[in-house]
Amino acid sequence: MVNHLQAGLSVPLQNISCTTGGTTAQQPISGAKLRRIVIEQSKRAGVGHIGSSLSVADIIACLYGGIMKIATPDDPDRDRFVLSKGHAALALYAAFHLRGWISAEELNTFCGDGSRLGVHPEHLLPGVDFCTGSLGQGLSFGIGAAFAGRFQNSARRSFVLLSDAECNEGSVWEAIMFAAHHKLANLVAILDLNGQQAFGYTKDVINLAPMAQRWQSFGWDVHTVDGHNLEQISAVVNSLDTKNGAPHVLIAHTTFGKGVSFMESQIKWHYSPLNDSEYKQAMHELEGQA
Repeated sequence: MVNHLQAGLSVPLQNISCTTGGTTAQQPISGAKLRRIVIEQSKRAGVGHIGSSLSVADIIACLYGGIMKIATPDDPDRDRFVLSKGHAALALYAAFHLRGWISAEELNTFCGDGSRLGVHPEHLLPGVDFCTGSLGQGLSFGIGAAFAGRFQNSARRSFVLLSDAECNEGSVWEAIMFAAHHKLANLVAILDLNGQQAFGYTKDVINLAPMAQRWQSFGWDVHTVDGHNLEQISAVVNSLDTKNGAPHVLIAHTTFGKGVSFMESQIKWHYSPLNDSEYKQAMHELEGQA
């Protein structure tokens, strides 16, 4: 196991013009840009799941900013991605927008009637390979995608972003054992270890610490990283042997609600929407971030 942490390594309810612009051309992706879109769109739609989206913004920015090989959403040899913690879909939609896959106009339909952008991702939206939202199933989807790549002699990889709370599910550990047994080296799991779930802190619900050692004991190649350090995440993923050996997992230590001071590590922001004053404060804080 490699520990890269120790190694040092009032807004009216109307369409919001995204701070990233309205063009469908690809734009640079950063966690800060994704967070601003998350706050704008969650306020416009009046929905929650904000803290979870902010938690994974840097991980998604890293994946869609260059790590994953996806020329177009329909490229048969593209890397596959599964957002197992589907309630963080707004961060994913923000990345799609910055990649030029969805317009600002469609982004502004998030959670509206007839929209392809629901609270959880659905495969009708180009770029979404698997519908998710029922927790504990995403890793199994990723295993299926990894197996398909192996059978088709494709160099594509399968990435799965799951939550630490999902590891309360027995189906996750069945998938972990299965992937290790079949030596799915082209499978890369990223665990969003923010220590929270809907109604409490994970250590108080089911304490799974030490998480890294648990995955390692099941035969995975384990790396511990700072989930908000894009350079570190990129370096680890780029160093992985995805052709031979064990499947890989990055235990990504993150902060729930990252980037907005009053949301960080607060259970409330799993479900709660923003009021006007909270929105103004959140945007003020995020606008000062690179």
